[in-house]
Amino acid sequence: MSFNYTNPYTSTRLPVFARNVVSTSHPLAAQAGLRMMYKGGNAVDAAIAAAAAIAITEPVSNGLGSDAFAILWDGKELHGLNASGRAPDTWTPEYFKKKYGADTVNPPKRGFDSVSVPGAVAGWVALSERFGKLPFADLMEPAIEIAERGYLMPTVVQQKWAAATPELQGLPGFAEAFLPWGRAPDVGELFQFKAAARGLRAIAESKGAAYYGGEIAAAIEKFSASNGGSITAKDFAAYKPEWVKPIGKDYRGHTLHEIPPNGQGIAALIALGILEKFDVAGMAVDGVDSQHLQIEAMKLAFADVYRYVAEPASMEVTVEQMLDDAYLASRAKLIDMKKAQDFGAGNPVKGGTIYLTAADENGMMISFIQSNYMGFGSGCVEPTFGVSLQNRGHAFNVQANAHNPANLVAPGKRPFHTIIPAFLTQNGQPVMSYGVMGANMQPQGHMQTLVRMLDYKQNPQMACDAPRWRYNAGLEINVEQQMNKATVQGLAERGHVMEVINDNYQDFGAGQFIWRAGNPKVEGYIAASDARRDGLAAGF
Repeated sequence: MSFNYTNPYTSTRLPVFARNVVSTSHPLAAQAGLRMMYKGGNAVDAAIAAAAAIAITEPVSNGLGSDAFAILWDGKELHGLNASGRAPDTWTPEYFKKKYGADTVNPPKRGFDSVSVPGAVAGWVALSERFGKLPFADLMEPAIEIAERGYLMPTVVQQKWAAATPELQGLPGFAEAFLPWGRAPDVGELFQFKAAARGLRAIAESKGAAYYGGEIAAAIEKFSASNGGSITAKDFAAYKPEWVKPIGKDYRGHTLHEIPPNGQGIAALIALGILEKFDVAGMAVDGVDSQHLQIEAMKLAFADVYRYVAEPASMEVTVEQMLDDAYLASRAKLIDMKKAQDFGAGNPVKGGTIYLTAADENGMMISFIQSNYMGFGSGCVEPTFGVSLQNRGHAFNVQANAHNPANLVAPGKRPFHTIIPAFLTQNGQPVMSYGVMGANMQPQGHMQTLVRMLDYKQNPQMACDAPRWRYNAGLEINVEQQMNKATVQGLAERGHVMEVINDNYQDFGAGQFIWRAGNPKVEGYIAASDARRDGLAAGF
């Protein structure tokens, strides 16, 4: 039977209640995580298994060549992990100017000169070593099985796969890996990725050593050299993820935690710090005032983030300065409730991704995100081990006089990063592990969904399902087609330049949420998964 997979009807998801839960953007990944819990593993084991599985089932967004970040509650305190990759040793502004012209603004969007050292696999290993219960090799078993036996192509992933094919089909290794019949797989068609199964086995058997300096790194070096790249096995061997202390900002009696720069999570904290100065709950939840205010707060946040955020050692201002309450109060005063504005950066000195989350009945919760950046990343796929490589290097600046000079490319440096996990606490205790994937939509999604939960008491699935907007630049925003028509008209009357978008996948992000309902052993958790992807929240 050849089914029609274009559904004209609204499908409503409901929250999931369980004591052990995994929420991901692909059902097989969620089930991979639950398998680890059934084996006696904890939430970290589940998250790693889910991350490995989804590298196979959603390769449009991530793969074995991704970067990753995590925030986790170990039962006593929060920990942050920055597993974003660093620039190869050869990367200097001169390297790119000589190769691509003196006026080059950024490294290329695709190809090997967009590939920084992928950090996700090292992140899996680091999480497993410090917090996991099961042997690392066990965590790779579901992903290996999925890659070897294959899976039927899901609806949303297939759409993005097909859309990316014209741009990427000529890049090294892409067609061999992802166009098995000379085209993208159709919905419901079996896709196998046996090369990635080999890569996963090597990672499992060596606990990641094959990837960082071993046979996988050697294969990538050879593949890169034959296709004009300069990344080496030595670059891989030198890589280590970094444990970091999450940064936070109070909002409505809770604290939102994000990974510190080089990521953009601080944008959500800035925006919430501005919204804290307003009576948001006194405005209609889907009304013009509430949405306008949130948009303007987000604009102010991005104005500073795009100007100042980079690798911390290169930043000219500190996180503390950017989050200073007096400074944010001064920024809040710039908002005109009747008029959309194009804000510039302030002066704080005076004052494509997949997201998943897991929680267990012993109270461990993990917020995890990994990404190849733009759809399929660099487009380069090492053929022996199936490593689909990210294009995070494209985010660097090549010119010293760029808008954000702190993000200038340099050997061993991490670029400005878009992927961000989030975590919510109250009085130092865990409340929610969550994230919303999708480029610059991520901090916007963090803010919009949290406002709905804390100001308007919407449950996580409701807050997830609600229509979203996305700020682009200047006065330009996108809005989802299901947003209230009167609100859309009201925003236009205030000067917002809007485009209604019917493609929810990337433009408006997709979230996963786990809210602690009480004692995990007794009440457990409330979980949600975004209908904008093929996802699933599942538990027992």
